Amino acid sequence: MRFAGTRRSPAMVDVTPLIDIIFQLVLFFMVSTTFVTSPGIEVDLPRSSSSTILRDRHDVKVWMTADGRVLVDDEPTTWQGLERVFAKAASEDANTLVIIKADKAVEHGRVVAVMDLARRHGLDRLAIATEARPAAGGDDR
Repeated sequence: MRFAGTRRSPAMVDVTPLIDIIFQLVLFFMVSTTFVTSPGIEVDLPRSSSSTILRDRHDVKVWMTADGRVLVDDEPTTWQGLERVFAKAASEDANTLVIIKADKAVEHGRVVAVMDLARRHGLDRLAIATEARPAAGGDDR
């Protein structure tokens, strides 16, 4: 007995639903990812074209805001508190780097006073943080 042979077309896999699922997963992970940002100390740093300095975990970071506040490692401080921080840092390691992140609007004299205070305590490695100047464009002074 002979059966009539039916010709079957080759089986094809439809990948459209697979692409839809992968696209939705990509979107889900992009939207659900949290981005870690640094604490919100608003300081408008001056611009510089020089390269960045290497930082150590023992660095002392001093923020000077336009409204007159001084913060050390994200904590508000007074002049006496700043002196204690510098004295402690100098006693632990005389090569501690002091990074001053002063707003453009901060008077030059206040920045120099902080630098002098650090030097008085034996901290001679000082750096002033700046933002990188855009490669192309105008002069932003």
